[in-house]
Amino acid sequence: MPEVPLLKVNNLIKEFPLGGGLFAEPRARVRAVDDVSFALSRGETFGLVGESGCGKTTLGRLILRLVEPTSGDVEFDGQHILALGAKEMRLLRRRMQIIFQDPYASLDPRMKVNAIVTEPLCAIQNLAKSERKKVAAELIEKVGLRAADLDKYPHEFSGGQRQRISIARALCVRPDLIVADEPVSALDVSIQAQVINLMADLKKEFQLSYVFISHDLSVVEHISDRIAVMYLGTIVELAPAVSFSDSPRHPYTAALLRAVPMPDPHRKTEPFPMEGDAPSPIDPPPGCAFHPRCPHAFERCRVEKPSLVKTARQHFVACWLNNSRGLGIE
Repeated sequence: MPEVPLLKVNNLIKEFPLGGGLFAEPRARVRAVDDVSFALSRGETFGLVGESGCGKTTLGRLILRLVEPTSGDVEFDGQHILALGAKEMRLLRRRMQIIFQDPYASLDPRMKVNAIVTEPLCAIQNLAKSERKKVAAELIEKVGLRAADLDKYPHEFSGGQRQRISIARALCVRPDLIVADEPVSALDVSIQAQVINLMADLKKEFQLSYVFISHDLSVVEHISDRIAVMYLGTIVELAPAVSFSDSPRHPYTAALLRAVPMPDPHRKTEPFPMEGDAPSPIDPPPGCAFHPRCPHAFERCRVEKPSLVKTARQHFVACWLNNSRGLGIE
C-alpha cells in the first residue's frame, strides 16, 4: 500500500480583492496563487523558488491555514485541514510550524528568549516554569546558542542568532512540518551557510519535513530534495534537486539558472535573453503568463495556458515548448 504523503496541496487558489468597501464590490481581484498542486513526503525538503511577488509566501501561509484559500484543498497526514474547526485546527498546529523571513520582526522585543522559545508550548500544554526553562535550554543549545542566553532580549543578538532563536521556537512543539519562509534572505552570506547547515542537521535529528521558500536558487538547490519554480502564482516546473540545474525544461527556469553568479572568474556565460518585468497579477496576460518575456514564445503560448505535465521521471513542466532535450544551460 503506497505511503500517504505528509502534505498534499490540491488545486489551491487565493484571490485578494482590490478596492471596494463595506457595500461596494471590489474593482479587481489579484490571483496570488493560481491552481497549485503538489505533494510532500515525510522527511522531504520541498524547495519553492521564484521572483518576489510570485506568490510563494502566500502559498506557504495557505498551507498552514494562516490565510484562508479562495478554493482548493490542503491535506495534512490524511486530514483535510480546511474542514477543521478552530479547536481541531489548534491541536493540529503543534505539528505544523513556520519560520518567518525577518528575524528582527518575528520576535517580540519585550519578551526574553526563554518566553519566546516556549510560547508555542504554553499554548498547548500546562508545564511548570522550571520544566519550560529546561525545554528551552535544550533547544537553544541545539541551535548553537547557550543556556545563559535565555535571560536576554532579542535586541542583544545578531541577525543570525535571532534566526536561530526562531528555529528553536519552531522546534519547541516537535512538529512534523516546518514552512521556512526565506529564513536566510536577511542574513550575511557566511551566516546563511551556517543556518542552512543547522536546518539540515535538525531535519535528520528531529525527522522533519520542510517547505523551504526562497528566491535564491543556490540556497534552494543545496538543501532541497525537490524544487518547484513559481511564476505569477503558478508552478511552471517541478523537478528533483539533483537534476534541476542540468536539464531545465522551462525558459523561466533556464533564465533563473543563468542569473546565478558563477564562482569561476574565467567562465564566460551569455545572459539568458529575458526582457522586462513580470506582468501585473491584477491583469495577467492570456495564455502562458511568461510569454511576454519568453524568447521562444509562439502563437499557442499567447492564447492557451499550458498545464503542468510529466516530461521525464519526477520532472514536470508547464510549457508548450518543452521536449525531451530540454533547455540545457551550456
